[in-house]
Amino acid sequence: MRATRPDYFERLANGQTPEYLWIGCADSRVPANEILGLAPGDVFVQRNVGNLAIPRDMNAMACLEYAVDVLKVKHVIVCGHYGCGAVKAALTMPATTGGFVSHWVSDIRATRDRHAAALRRLPGGPDARWQRLVELNVVHQVFNVVVAPIVQAAWARGQALAVHGLVYALADGLLQEVTHPITCVADVDAAAADAAAAAETGDVTHALLGEAFSTHRWFQDTSTTAAEAEAVEEAGGVERVEGAARVAEEDGCCAAGACGGG
Repeated sequence: MRATRPDYFERLANGQTPEYLWIGCADSRVPANEILGLAPGDVFVQRNVGNLAIPRDMNAMACLEYAVDVLKVKHVIVCGHYGCGAVKAALTMPATTGGFVSHWVSDIRATRDRHAAALRRLPGGPDARWQRLVELNVVHQVFNVVVAPIVQAAWARGQALAVHGLVYALADGLLQEVTHPITCVADVDAAAADAAAAAETGDVTHALLGEAFSTHRWFQDTSTTAAEAEAVEEAGGVERVEGAARVAEEDGCCAAGACGGG
């Protein structure tokens, strides 16, 4: 190495200025630098089983915060891969299975459940469902990234930051884009609008890949009047509690007994 690049190690020792954050799977066949064709120091990497970026994962969120706020990366890439074992586990492993892997893939199971009807209708059997859930999982993790306060704050202060959703094919080494680059809140709105339009025209694939983004503004209802907001405050938080219960019920935890609901 020193023979061809005498300053290689000195350059690495002096710090890093990567333009990319890669959130990818821990699978040994999906190495970020090699796939992107970048040298050490060019890409900041967060890898875990199933390429998840869930808010409760402090490791992933700390990595995102450091990459955005300190390193000032310009791109966040969420990359899944076809043939992902974590996604297959979410499709086939019963939720009653013990162990850490079963617990970890519960987020992918939730994505599976939200799209269960569409996944069952796919032609091609189990392999087609596996491939589609790989894509849907990437879309969901992109959604987690773009609604994260870290990213929202960066956009609010005018920081240039694009979030990408990709899937890597082990069979041919090609990357497939499953979400358009998202560079601001308006792009999130556009993804939601595209999903709605796709649903209207019968483009089921596009609708499934984009519909997750339609929920990002549920907490920013500008139609709420000042009087309504004041009424909520005067109610002593009852509305907030009831709203949380509705969300929990929709997520299925009450049905499973996690909220004491049988």
